[in-house]
Amino acid sequence: MHLTIRRATPADLPVLVAFNLALALETERKRLNPEVLTAGVRAVLDDPSRGFYTVAQDPSGQVVGQLLVTYEWSDWRNGWFWWIQSVYVREDVRRRGVFRALYEQTRRQAAADPSVIGLRLYVEADNARARATYAALGMTLTTYGLMEEYPLPGRPNDVA
Repeated sequence: MHLTIRRATPADLPVLVAFNLALALETERKRLNPEVLTAGVRAVLDDPSRGFYTVAQDPSGQVVGQLLVTYEWSDWRNGWFWWIQSVYVREDVRRRGVFRALYEQTRRQAAADPSVIGLRLYVEADNARARATYAALGMTLTTYGLMEEYPLPGRPNDVA
């Protein structure tokens, strides 16, 4: 499949929101608050210091996949990790190289920036297909577990 990979723009807001809603429901059975999600996606599009979305377009110009990059500073390594988040590929084009194209473009951009030292992402523990895909691209499991406190006291939980 021929794809165009590009940075998302504010015009992509509706599809990014739709893909994120679908992603949360499909992977975690969570219904996100669309107003909160829209504000969150818009915040990234409006402020590159928060991160950036990359999208894949098919030959007709339809966005068929997305990937969000956010940043983590490592004092131990004196460099940036780029966190890959909000990965979504439209169901009808899965297993056709969309994620690979998004990932490879992200890897090239990261490698071209000497301040970026690595790529990271979260993967659901029971998602064997995703783990295999990421491993095929050269990613390895770490020894780190993930813990969180969410929401913080006094803040709403906007996920159902």
